[in-house]
Amino acid sequence: MTQSDTMFERYGGLPFVTRFVLGLYDRVLASPGLAPYFANVDMQRLVEHQAKFISSVMGGPASYSNAALREAHSHLHIDDRAFDEMIGLFKTMLEESNVAEDDLAAIMAELNAQRTHIVHARARL
Repeated sequence: MTQSDTMFERYGGLPFVTRFVLGLYDRVLASPGLAPYFANVDMQRLVEHQAKFISSVMGGPASYSNAALREAHSHLHIDDRAFDEMIGLFKTMLEESNVAEDDLAAIMAELNAQRTHIVHARARL
């Protein structure tokens, strides 16, 4: 492995990320807690955007600024519970995709760092 290798390159680039994102959204849409956030959403467009975002998290081409993430999620009123469930699905998918432990930790840290840009509501008790 050379210094220039990124996670994006090591795991197979866009084909890997696209398969990952498609599998992730199969699980998301099966979740009673998450599926409502995606009602009336153009899933093809969402998968494309998510693949770009995950690619950038893995060291691929940059895609979204923090401001863009805030704007894209602000109308959804995502709470901490929904964010945590989504992050849990990400982790499970990464583990099942045989992502190395160090890489998984790095990806999860980056995803968790985005919480303040995505969560816009507190969980209802």
